[in-house]
Amino acid sequence: MIVVSDTTAITTLLKIGREHLLFELFGKVTVPQSVWGELLAFHSQLPDFVVLRPVAAGNQRLPETEPLGRGEAEAIQLAKEINADLFLTDDLQARAVAARLKIKRTGLLGLLVRAKQSGHILSVRETVEMLETRGGLYLSDAVKAEAMRLAGEAG
Repeated sequence: MIVVSDTTAITTLLKIGREHLLFELFGKVTVPQSVWGELLAFHSQLPDFVVLRPVAAGNQRLPETEPLGRGEAEAIQLAKEINADLFLTDDLQARAVAARLKIKRTGLLGLLVRAKQSGHILSVRETVEMLETRGGLYLSDAVKAEAMRLAGEAG
């Protein structure tokens, strides 16, 4: 499976010590140069399964990506260039642009639901709590409730 990510999913999982989920689910995660740089600005080293792949088009952005941050725009462009199976992002604007460009996408909570369904974690709820308290991620109650429902942890 070819997976491209922006910064948030990787850095947040690194903060809580659960980055191995990316490897267990996908084998490797590909990132463009700007995401690589953002990650290294906050983490002294990256896991071996995070692979740098510069975008072929250089500084030319895809239409509709102008309002996005550089990392999100490059990640979308890379996902399109290499025909990625999945784009990891929690940025709402990036998700909307990816949808319009017909790029399949998911966020951290979708990743956690997938991890539970495949037996890599026991509790989405517990991992979400870590993402919020130690990872600094803000999630709305509605988004968390939907993730719990999908994971069979509602109630």
